[in-house]
Amino acid sequence: MRTLIITMSLTFALAVGALLVTGRKDAGQAAGALAALPQLPPPNASTAQRLAALRAVVRAAPGRAEGWTLLAGAELQRVRETGDASSYARAQRAVDRALSLRPGDQAALTQRAALELSRHDFAAGLRDAQAARRADPTVLAPYGPLVDGAVELGRYDDAERLAQEMVDRKPDLATLTRVSYLRELHGDRAGALSALAAARSAGGQLPEGTAFVAALQAGLELQLGDLRGARRAARFALHVLPGYGPAEAALAKVDAARGRSGVAIARMRALVGRLPLPEHVTLLAEQELAAGRRAAANRDLELVRAERRLQHAAGVVVDTEAALFEADHGDAVRAVALARRAWSAAPSVRSADALGWGLTRSGHPRAGLGWAKRALARGWRDPSARLHAGIAAARAGDPAQARRWLRDAVRGGAFLGPWHAAQARAALAGLPGGRS
Repeated sequence: MRTLIITMSLTFALAVGALLVTGRKDAGQAAGALAALPQLPPPNASTAQRLAALRAVVRAAPGRAEGWTLLAGAELQRVRETGDASSYARAQRAVDRALSLRPGDQAALTQRAALELSRHDFAAGLRDAQAARRADPTVLAPYGPLVDGAVELGRYDDAERLAQEMVDRKPDLATLTRVSYLRELHGDRAGALSALAAARSAGGQLPEGTAFVAALQAGLELQLGDLRGARRAARFALHVLPGYGPAEAALAKVDAARGRSGVAIARMRALVGRLPLPEHVTLLAEQELAAGRRAAANRDLELVRAERRLQHAAGVVVDTEAALFEADHGDAVRAVALARRAWSAAPSVRSADALGWGLTRSGHPRAGLGWAKRALARGWRDPSARLHAGIAAARAGDPAQARRWLRDAVRGGAFLGPWHAAQARAALAGLPGGRS
């Protein structure tokens, strides 16, 4: 399942963009403020190099808000690249310092919005992004967090309007990637792929941004069953940024879909060894379950729970993701409670899907079907959501609707991974006339 939040918001570039923006009347002053900071890292510096340089900057000029804002962005970029949740706290301290030095500063507010969104505190992120825009509506930088927050709070009409304003002003990588996701939510996967291709052509300030876009392309190709296209996009991402986690995971799904389960598991095991993010560990465990390696899978499922606890300790809200995990691999009643909390905080298609799946798995498929329909009402064709809706419909006594959704899920089996794909095939085969 794809999410928009700050997986897209190129955080260091966002911080720079908030300080140096097109269309701002005082852009020359902003450029001068940056130039006055000592020892700024060069544009092609790695994140580790940026962090070292910016830490030196704030030591040399502790009273300059700009340095602290840039440092917060670099810390948040480190989370994206390494999964080290401890960087969230360092980013928080840096942006708090910036705002203490310059209350209401637009760049710092924009960066704090990015931090809050990355922790899935969507309401707070949207509030800060709105405050940043109010500070100067001519500046483009706050629009990315504005779109992200609106999407994750289920305010899709607002998100589309804001994204259109972004496109009209600057059709760059960050803008076009958001357009892609909004198209995907409407079920327009061809249009989503087209927007991602344009985003790749536009390029980004950091290699991780280009690799991220290519990995998204790989995921959409997997949804469409195009294994060659998925492999090509994932390989490009790895060319841009060797070892990039989402691209490695996409290649593992390609391997699994081609019947090379041992290769897929080995690839994911290597990835988890250096980047044990819950989504990676979950995919590994499910590949092991599909291959009959239950003992190894159980150990990895416990690792997912441990990683979720670390995220929670770092202030990351993971109710939607945890609800889906519990519905699949744990306590379905707990899944419902988590999903209800997620929906209350952020009523999006993702939280609706999680609540529907939790209800279905806890023995309430009719209620689950109602929430599944809500998740799919805009046309969303995510194979996981279609699988959940199809099983809910089958258990609620609507085989015709179940058949349509489950066929969609089966077509997206490469994206689902082998364990969920087997569920989709079995559910479809269990319906009268279910085999496609």
